[in-house]
Amino acid sequence: MTLDFTLLYFFIPVFFIISITPGLCMTLALTMGITIGLRNTMKMMVGELIGVLIVAGTAVVGAGTIIISFPTAFLILKYGGGIYLIIVGFQMFNSRGSLALNFDGTHSFELGFINLAIKGFITAVANPKGWAFFISITPAFINYEIALFPQMSALLIIILIIEFISLIIYAIGGHVLGIMLKKQRNIKLINRIAGFLMIGVGVWLAVS
Repeated sequence: MTLDFTLLYFFIPVFFIISITPGLCMTLALTMGITIGLRNTMKMMVGELIGVLIVAGTAVVGAGTIIISFPTAFLILKYGGGIYLIIVGFQMFNSRGSLALNFDGTHSFELGFINLAIKGFITAVANPKGWAFFISITPAFINYEIALFPQMSALLIIILIIEFISLIIYAIGGHVLGIMLKKQRNIKLINRIAGFLMIGVGVWLAVS
């Protein structure tokens, strides 16, 4: 037997509840869904899922505790990422920058895959609560009496699937809200809502 299915069955609802709860990455998906739509938000999701894979993977193998033990580098990433997102948020709030909508509902800048993916990656990797969760909770769902690699692989696959589902739910919600506001020609309001949320994500990341 290479998998402990009892532990996996328990892990699925536990992680889904944690994943679907509003947090940094979910708020970012909601924010981008409002202004840039579902298709472009999925570009951000790629970076976010890569970040989650790195965080969860290193935590599962025990390397996460080593990373946490170097607080200076971690703080630079955390504060740097937070400041970056706050700046982006202020730009959106003032209807400027690549993520803000023009008053005709379009964007002035090309929404590049790399740029959006980096935003998602930074938010996932620089989130200390994500590290703390995976380091403290994930080992409890591993049976150390059987082969570890199949269990780790199964956990990571489950994590990515559930995280993707949660991100899609928030992105769709933001996209629908954005469409409703665009129909009312409230472009400035869209930018201000999205900018406020983005600033909140940046502050949340920096102070968490």
